[in-house]
Amino acid sequence: MNDIQRAKQYLEGHTLCVCKAESVIVSDKRGIYPMVDIICSETDVSGWSAADIIVGKAAAMLFVYAGIDEVYGRVLSREGARVLEQYNVPYTCATLADYIINRSGDDICPMEKLVKNIESPKKAFAVLKNALKTW
Repeated sequence: MNDIQRAKQYLEGHTLCVCKAESVIVSDKRGIYPMVDIICSETDVSGWSAADIIVGKAAAMLFVYAGIDEVYGRVLSREGARVLEQYNVPYTCATLADYIINRSGDDICPMEKLVKNIESPKKAFAVLKNALKTW
């Protein structure tokens, strides 16, 4: 079993799993919190694989910034896919969506709105990290 297969397997019951060989990190936090936590902890996940419940542009930018090698999203937005393609990160998904919706189901995800016009993963991380402090 390779890393992305292992990450997908460990995703069951969690919101995010990053994996490399026998090392596995899982989270049950929602949204982009798990990846922001991993990056802020200075855990080096460069070269790891990630499986996430929802991958929009915000999450894709965080994966790129962290150096993730491969991504699986149960739901992946077209903008998330574009970012991963732009940075040559292989990905698969169960469902490709036009965009990620908010938890109320009546608008676009607020994290997606924050990074809509941002193309730098480093800048996206700074903006997203700052936004989470105020939410």
